[in-house]
Amino acid sequence: MDAHTLDDVAIVDAHHHLWKISENYLPWLCDPTPIPFRYGDYAAIRRDYMPEDYRRDTAGLPLAGSVYVETEWDPTDPVGETSWIHGIAEANGFPDAVVCQAWLDADDAGDVLARQSAFPRTRGVRHKPKAADRPDAVSPGAPGSMGDPRWRQGFAKLEPNGLSFDLQTPWWHLAEAADLADAFPGTQIILNHTGLPSDRSREGIAAWAAAMAHVARAPNVAVKISGLGVPGSPWTAETNREIVLRTIETFGVERCLFASNFPVDSLVASYRTIYEGFSQITANFSREDRTRLFADNARRLYRFG
Repeated sequence: MDAHTLDDVAIVDAHHHLWKISENYLPWLCDPTPIPFRYGDYAAIRRDYMPEDYRRDTAGLPLAGSVYVETEWDPTDPVGETSWIHGIAEANGFPDAVVCQAWLDADDAGDVLARQSAFPRTRGVRHKPKAADRPDAVSPGAPGSMGDPRWRQGFAKLEPNGLSFDLQTPWWHLAEAADLADAFPGTQIILNHTGLPSDRSREGIAAWAAAMAHVARAPNVAVKISGLGVPGSPWTAETNREIVLRTIETFGVERCLFASNFPVDSLVASYRTIYEGFSQITANFSREDRTRLFADNARRLYRFG
């Protein structure tokens, strides 16, 4: 891939993680048996990843802000993660905003959301709803899914607490996401990782694109363009150009955000490769639109700076 400079824009990374598994319990990173993972072997990231590591990965790039997203920390202590990352932020000056953990179908969801929202950098919540492993296995209303009444009871408590919702789900659940967005028009939903377009066959891309168009009709849904790695293939602008441009065309520049998903996406590319790829793909966009995609939309949707 030919490098493309980022001279005209700043970067506000809309989705990254930090963790210290030598001290804190994150089951998927700490337990002896690895979980099934969409990028395959993730042994390389089963180590501490702290501000100094993030600074090393972003060195030389115009980073101007960032959003921390929950890391599947010990599910018995969701507030502990938020307290920990706020201490990191106070000591290091970033992240600027936090998307925290809460289990929306738990008995104590209301109490947890109230406690999480009291932290000054908290802006939203992520709770991955139950998902089928393939399109033909979707069961609407399944326990723990976006259609589960109990799950929605928790979701209804986001708006009163001033919280947005980060949604990570495969594209075949986006019809449910559209229904959720319609039912809760006052809650901003931010779809993670471009709707997970893992199947890059023509049929796969067509089905993903149709699902994205369906959910994009809800004005309270935005999308992070991130998480585009394909196992066994290098991350390049050319392999991801169609996905990026179709997402922007579908949602509009105002509802798209670029993000790194680091350190997870370090399994498929360097930070520089990803952001120079985004820059190359959008080289013909206006400076105003590039500024929205790379920085301003993240600041607006996560309400900082």
